[in-house]
Amino acid sequence: MRAILCHAYGLPDQLRIEDIPDPVPGKGQVLIAVEACGLGFVDGLLVQGKYQVKDPLPFVPGGEMAGRVLAVGEGVSPDLVGKRVAGLGKGGLAEKAVLPAAACAVLPDVFDSAAAASALINYCTAVYGFEDCGKVRPGETVLVLGASGGVGMAAIDVARGFGATVIAAASTEDKRAACLARGAAHAVDYTQPDWRKTLEGLVGGKGVDLVYDPVSGPWSETAFRCLAPGGRHLVIGFASGEIARLPLNLALLKRASLVGVDWGGHVRAHVDEGRRLTARLIELVEQGRISPRPDSLHPLADAPGVLGDLLNRRAVGKPVIQPSI
Repeated sequence: MRAILCHAYGLPDQLRIEDIPDPVPGKGQVLIAVEACGLGFVDGLLVQGKYQVKDPLPFVPGGEMAGRVLAVGEGVSPDLVGKRVAGLGKGGLAEKAVLPAAACAVLPDVFDSAAAASALINYCTAVYGFEDCGKVRPGETVLVLGASGGVGMAAIDVARGFGATVIAAASTEDKRAACLARGAAHAVDYTQPDWRKTLEGLVGGKGVDLVYDPVSGPWSETAFRCLAPGGRHLVIGFASGEIARLPLNLALLKRASLVGVDWGGHVRAHVDEGRRLTARLIELVEQGRISPRPDSLHPLADAPGVLGDLLNRRAVGKPVIQPSI
């Protein structure tokens, strides 16, 4: 089968497509024909060896995948063969991959493989963040920082699905246009010195109810200052490379909360939560409240270039690799 191999940690342009043996499902595993593999910023860090966990070399990148089950290993029901599933694992940038059966969710017909592969991490994080951590309510206003990336696009869609009004913060006109097309009610350029004044004008000076912050850096404090009393600032990550330091008196004066949203840590600490959140994601899709979709589709050979675009902040939204195209 064809696969993208990482033989040495480095920039994505060092990755090569090669022919390697098909993987074989072991105990508790399924073998799938990979129909789609979603890529994110973390995948770019993994191939550089800069993530907090290093995959042993050589390895096939790609952790979010969806496809049809070809075979099952010991202890797995044969009823799964032929079904489309999605799950998190390793080796998704290939024509075939193995996944833990326990990590797989059977996909309904309304949820195609490319959409599912684009949603597993970003959408589950957003569902967990807004519903479990932020307790978002219909009619509230949400500010999404870094809104044009895959994380931000998912946040826009999920917040709207829960009945919130979304203000997207993005750095270029094209990115802001993409956020508006995805469903944001307004978009602001948060690279401008007076962006706080622009934001306050949009909310009539009342402040926003929630901030969804995967960026951090110098933007976090300004966003926190824009919270309404009782607001919640959801900390998702630090894509800027800088961890913000907030004066704690702001939380007191605003009567506001700073809430950590670590979906990965949550599901590792609570084994059943991964299945529950994935089931909740599928339920929201079936109800038509959210509409996960890839923002771009690429053949397997383009994966190194896509990873490079992610690392260099050139990508808009969530890219998905389809080995069959």
